[in-house]
Amino acid sequence: MNKKIQLQDLGSKDYKLTWDYQEELFKKIVDIKILNRREGLATETPNYFLFVEHPHVYTLGKSGDISNLLLSEKQLEAKKATFYKINRGGDITYHGPGQIVGYPIIDLENYFTDIHKYLRFIEEVIILTLAEYNITGTRSEGETGVWLDVGTPFTRKICAMGVRASRWVTMHGFALNVNADLGYFDNIIPCGIRGKAVTSLQVELGVEKVEEEKVKEKIVKHFSNLFEAEFINPISIDQVII
Repeated sequence: MNKKIQLQDLGSKDYKLTWDYQEELFKKIVDIKILNRREGLATETPNYFLFVEHPHVYTLGKSGDISNLLLSEKQLEAKKATFYKINRGGDITYHGPGQIVGYPIIDLENYFTDIHKYLRFIEEVIILTLAEYNITGTRSEGETGVWLDVGTPFTRKICAMGVRASRWVTMHGFALNVNADLGYFDNIIPCGIRGKAVTSLQVELGVEKVEEEKVKEKIVKHFSNLFEAEFINPISIDQVII
């Protein structure tokens, strides 16, 4: 059982390139598990955690509704945004500058075999991170992600989530709005949910800019504590070729 996680900060990186890189790491873990079972081996499986910031992009999950994208192809081009249908759960969401995206690519058999617990733990990581800024994040029944003021007319989402898991190996993850341009959310029905706003850490704190590296440090701390994991060998964008 390997509870160590290699941390990689990819900086600003194209969505498709990062998706391909996720698939590469995902396949590496799955292939080890298949070989272990076939040959009766006990080779440890690695775990990864990617931080990344994407250029403007909209992504639609496998169960999503394309009508929740409110832009034509030409309008996407005008906004310098791209669009991808992908293999995670969930509906449509936006990624862009000022947003911290986290992709845990881990073998859950190193921790626990419960996908619902995994999702709740990811939400809890964000909730605990927000609490360090005196912001009360909560869950919304039947909806993944982290929200503020649930049950009031001012309900708003600050962190979206969507994951894929196969053979207990995870990919995709969460997107926390830190300094993001929230205007880009006006071009979609976020996560297919009507009538609820989107917010950011910057807006909630009423500051010009939130230091994103500090937010990442808090996320890593809480992820490590909840999963009883050890983050090792931090790798920067200069050391990762994708």
